Amino acid sequence: MSDNRLTNQVRRLRFENGQMTQQQLADKAGVTRQTIIAIESGKYAPSLPLAFKIARTFAVPIEQVFQYQDDDPPVSDA
Repeated sequence: MSDNRLTNQVRRLRFENGQMTQQQLADKAGVTRQTIIAIESGKYAPSLPLAFKIARTFAVPIEQVFQYQDDDPPVSDA
């Protein structure tokens, strides 16, 4: 079985953006502080709309916030 993982840079980005608190990010993204804690710790993968909201909060592409490690080989068109 493959080990697919979603990692993130949310904590680093918060500190690079004026040491934004988890609560401030939660307020901007429209979620609870507990949701931000779970995302930062890798215990929760955000929905796509929430991932975009978080990226827009930091004014960076979504790929700079979230990274998906996929151990499966690429699917060919053959």
